[in-house]
Amino acid sequence: MNRNALAVKAADHEEGSLSLAFDDNHVMALMLGEHDIHIAQIEHRLSVAINPRGNRLTIKGDRQSAEQARAVLVHLYAKAARGVEINRGEIDGALRMVKTAEADSHGGEGAVKTRRKTINARTPNQQAYIDQIRNNELCFGIGPAGTGKTYLAVACAAEALMNGEVDRVILSRPAVEAGERLGFLPGDMKEKVDPYLRPLYDALYDMMPQSLVQKALAENQIEIAPLAFMRGRTLSSAFIILDEAQNTTQMQMKMFLTRLGEGSRMVVTGDPTQIDLPGGMGSGLVEATSILEGVKGIGMTRFINSDIVRHPLVGRIVQAYDKKQAKLKQGKV
Repeated sequence: MNRNALAVKAADHEEGSLSLAFDDNHVMALMLGEHDIHIAQIEHRLSVAINPRGNRLTIKGDRQSAEQARAVLVHLYAKAARGVEINRGEIDGALRMVKTAEADSHGGEGAVKTRRKTINARTPNQQAYIDQIRNNELCFGIGPAGTGKTYLAVACAAEALMNGEVDRVILSRPAVEAGERLGFLPGDMKEKVDPYLRPLYDALYDMMPQSLVQKALAENQIEIAPLAFMRGRTLSSAFIILDEAQNTTQMQMKMFLTRLGEGSRMVVTGDPTQIDLPGGMGSGLVEATSILEGVKGIGMTRFINSDIVRHPLVGRIVQAYDKKQAKLKQGKV
């Protein structure tokens, strides 16, 4: 028999139970990891029970989850047979691939499910944004206020945390307006920076019960911190969001992007028309998008005024300001 051949059959003795047989015990051992450590990750993420015996695996759970686990194991076995090291990142990628393929087979509706609500894309660009967040380790959401850049990113983060795809969520913003004056504000450091991070708290409370958010914050499952606190860290198995990224300097943006660690995803959001950096300082968001456009593994969604989903008046306000800015550039004002 071919070394890489794989026999797969569904067990007929129990609803929602599948049996897999592999022809190479050595490759199977590489796939499962030392002491079968990789099984626990798949079991946790898909809510199934996997029982290895010899060259066989039995998967128990609801039929959909068992089928997903089967597809993940087949994919990982094929990779191990090719000499690829199976680690947390490979397992995460296989799980994401299987769920994406399933979403595509059901029309790719793109709904994001959190504890408090299910969020559906309301424009084609929002749908593309959700898909890019799910399919890339780094994604940029760029465009005007009210297009759902931050809200959808936080929803995807809450969903990933709930599903066990990541161990923690990290939400960050630059506190540009405070600058050197931060030390003169009353209160401790948390009280000083919280006003700048309030929009992220608001989005979280919309996705998850307040008690659950507070518990996750207390246990550092959810961390909300100003950008300056990211320096020197490597963020693994995390969903990381940088909001208001147009107000990062070029050096800050490079620092932030290089925090990405194993098994993590990163979303960067911002509006290049609302840069508040002092003295004409170059925006890290503008530089990063120009440098990274088209790089494999990086998603980039550019929202436009028609994607604004807040109050209809918001769209008209943005359009009015855009017209004024266009006239200024043409020297007509």
